[in-house]
Amino acid sequence: MRFLFVVDSVEAPQAVNPELGRRLAACLADQGHQVHLLELWDGKNPPPAPAGAGTPNGVVLHDLPFPDERMMNQALENGSRQGSPVPVRLARLAMHPTAVGAAFRQLVLHKPRRVEDTRLEIERLDAIYHFDFVTVVAAPYRAAFALEQARITGKKVLWLMDPYAANRSYQAPGGWARELQLLKSVDTAFVTHQALPDYQEGPLAPCKDRVFELAFPSLVPPQAEVVDPNRGRGEIRCVFCGTLYPELRAPDFALELFTKLDDPDVHLTMVGRGWEHFPRQAEAARRVLGARAELYGPVPPAHARTLVGQADILLNLGNAVDNQIPSKLFEYFATGRPILHLAAGSRDTALPYLARYPLALVLQSSEGATPQVIAALRSWLHQNAGKSMSFAQAAAIFPDFTPEAVARRFVEVAAR
Repeated sequence: MRFLFVVDSVEAPQAVNPELGRRLAACLADQGHQVHLLELWDGKNPPPAPAGAGTPNGVVLHDLPFPDERMMNQALENGSRQGSPVPVRLARLAMHPTAVGAAFRQLVLHKPRRVEDTRLEIERLDAIYHFDFVTVVAAPYRAAFALEQARITGKKVLWLMDPYAANRSYQAPGGWARELQLLKSVDTAFVTHQALPDYQEGPLAPCKDRVFELAFPSLVPPQAEVVDPNRGRGEIRCVFCGTLYPELRAPDFALELFTKLDDPDVHLTMVGRGWEHFPRQAEAARRVLGARAELYGPVPPAHARTLVGQADILLNLGNAVDNQIPSKLFEYFATGRPILHLAAGSRDTALPYLARYPLALVLQSSEGATPQVIAALRSWLHQNAGKSMSFAQAAAIFPDFTPEAVARRFVEVAAR
């Protein structure tokens, strides 16, 4: 079968959604399908090619750069309510004529160039290759809106890794009606198991017959396994790599635990986006832990993989909503390392999976950092640092999350 995948890394070049889209595209090509990949990118940070791209039977690459939108987003600071005053942002925007044009199209005409140009490119490629399926990975949703309008010969598929419906505070103009309109324009939509109930009842129920469950293809062997003969001896390195969000995934409980633990043998590293929302908590932890706390922003993917590979313990923060699960959790499982999971409540979507993983400790934030909890944490850290299990063991526990299994499920449902 012939597939076109569309992924979008314009706003976030290192985002996981495009990465997972590339991974599934490569897996489908490896299973004998003809696969093309259209990458929307920022014109500055070239996206990585999927495995096997450029070989006779590998993924065929196409791209659309949007440097104007990148400069617009930088100048306007992505519309954040915090940051520079509006006049300063507008002055910065005025320095780049193409960015002004992008802002005019998006904010005044409500016709972003990324939607229109992506639609035209999808139609152009489809006229040449006659795809059986055109799949857009979302979020972001620009390419999804392009597919909605596109005139193509094959079936339209949405892979909603971060669907609007997952945001319980979603208040964009048109709200649920707009998402329902989008769903009506496609043949198939894929969501996670946790998000599926949002599409089976309520405002989106009229399209429930075209919405199906699909796991994240996140369970892959570590790309940069770091062999450290000192791992598990001496200092215990606890590592979190991920994004923090106010009211969804906050570091407060983790920082409270480690500051009260204050173990001279324990080193805490937390990297990723979102620390600008938690400066007070980070500073308080640094005052107590000093050099034993490294808390900073995003790092290159290779550096993040190295940190994970060197970790004695992987730290995972639970989401405060019950209809999302971070794909990062299964990347952690794939390493075979012990996982300390801090749950945000009894309905934490990660709990059923962690119950199957033999090297996990779950602490509930509702229990607080009591002396008993701190004592249990200290004992577990020292007993489990350095332990590991093989990737094969992890894959046997979570077989549905391997790219091969996800690819088979994808084809089975899309071709129904």
